[in-house]
Amino acid sequence: MPQPTDDERIALAEAWIAQDPDPETRDELAAVVAAVRDGDDAASADLASRFDERLAFGTAGLRGEIAAGPNRMNRVLVSQGAAGLAAYLLEHAADGAVPSVVVGYDGRRNSEVFARDVAEVMSGVGVRAVLLPRLLPTPVLAFAVRHLDTSAGVMITASHNPPNDNGMKVYLGGEDAGSQIVAPADGEIAAHILRVAHGTLVPDLPRGEVETADESVVDAYIAATAAVASPPAAQPRAVYTAMHGVGWETLQRVLEAAGFDAPELVGAQIEPDGRFPTVAFPNPEEPGAMDLSFEAARAAGADLVIANDPDADRLAVAIPDASASEGYRRLSGNEVGLLLGWQVAEGLAGSTTDGAGPRGTLACSIVSSPGLEAIARAYGLDFRATLTGFKWISRAPDLAFGYEEALGYLVNPGTVRDKDGISAAVAFLSLAARLAAEGRTVADHLDEFAERFGAHESTQVSIRVTDLSRISDIMARLRARPPAEVGGIRVARIDDLAQGADGYPPSDVLRLVLDGDARVMVRPSGTEPKLKVYIDASAAEGSVAERRAAAADVVARLEAGMRELIA
Repeated sequence: MPQPTDDERIALAEAWIAQDPDPETRDELAAVVAAVRDGDDAASADLASRFDERLAFGTAGLRGEIAAGPNRMNRVLVSQGAAGLAAYLLEHAADGAVPSVVVGYDGRRNSEVFARDVAEVMSGVGVRAVLLPRLLPTPVLAFAVRHLDTSAGVMITASHNPPNDNGMKVYLGGEDAGSQIVAPADGEIAAHILRVAHGTLVPDLPRGEVETADESVVDAYIAATAAVASPPAAQPRAVYTAMHGVGWETLQRVLEAAGFDAPELVGAQIEPDGRFPTVAFPNPEEPGAMDLSFEAARAAGADLVIANDPDADRLAVAIPDASASEGYRRLSGNEVGLLLGWQVAEGLAGSTTDGAGPRGTLACSIVSSPGLEAIARAYGLDFRATLTGFKWISRAPDLAFGYEEALGYLVNPGTVRDKDGISAAVAFLSLAARLAAEGRTVADHLDEFAERFGAHESTQVSIRVTDLSRISDIMARLRARPPAEVGGIRVARIDDLAQGADGYPPSDVLRLVLDGDARVMVRPSGTEPKLKVYIDASAAEGSVAERRAAAADVVARLEAGMRELIA
């Protein structure tokens, strides 16, 4: 299909400006159009980037850079998205029933504006719309979908993306029980959005009255989340950062209700600030993101550092480590997930009264550590490995605990069907308190895990790109010329999940199973312009130190080999 000309793009841009309710993005796009007319090649490329594609609505909803045009996040796209979602809910509503939506927002740029657009547009076509009372964490919105028994939920957030990004995350109630959307709902909603975009101008979309949720919704979340905690037998010295996000107000109230002392705060990062001025990238996984936390921890002599990402759906944990240059080491998402999963399994075993053994399912994404399956086997629990994302993990039957290595944990599936960095923080503090009362540390507990379940070592290779075609080219190359060995270790089997495998829906994932049960997973990120490679190996022979060394050696060899393959 031929690419549009500059004149055709200018016509599209002028039509966009005519329906855009935001003066900032109108003026921004008008300046680009003027530069294109003046022969500016960079402006021409910018206009093509904005108008030659449309920001796709998928299982993560919408997410992208805030700017004008259909391939950016803005009030036009958000309004069209709201109208499309409303059409889907009305189409699927029972006869005579009025569908409903609860809308939340975080502290990012335009979050409240986008949230009000969503609520007003959906109300305008007959959906009962409820707006949360103020900026709040994503887990509170996920909770509210179930607590208020709404047909859907929308959270305006881009989680830990760069400062100028925002997004629209969609949940469904009813039979979906407050989980994020999956196929076929995502495709049906996307089709409705396109019909709106092609047939109705944003100023012509009717807008209606919006209810504001009572504070009792937040109170109920706090009570349910505090119930996750065990009464603290000791008070670990903790440092907390909100990473310029919205987590602290809610976490503070949960900790008080659960009986924990207030942690030391990273004051420069505790208030919501969508500019994220003290971090290059507001993601606790990124190098340097927790430097201020480590500085505060050293000053306080802390036993533990806990960090939420900006919308508080993720949790990062760090512990003292004399071998680390900062004096603290951030635990990997797998390490935290395995310790929390072990704690849940122990709790299930301890609560059994009928002699039938513990019941429940431990679940994780296919790119997370196989160690969770080892825990499930040891306790006689069911185990599920799902496609990446809590939209899948949260749907595991009889779910007791779920996690993914990207710092996401679901410890309270009875109330929230999404990752929840606040309940996970409380659960981990409960674990640290129990260990402290017994004279042990988190590091000791990690050794105990390796002794009981084997040493499970993991690492990740992540390649950020500016041209998305580079990712598809690498995936195509690996499929066309599959490696016989990686890092000198023989590849025993390659599973291409693009055709569907092991009961999974088709997904752009390659799984390499190597001698010794080591594993490499390769997939494009679903939320960022990255190619991700996940590497796992385990060892169960010898001392804890020998097990760790053996597994780490395999991981290092595989990492070096994969870096060569995808260069």
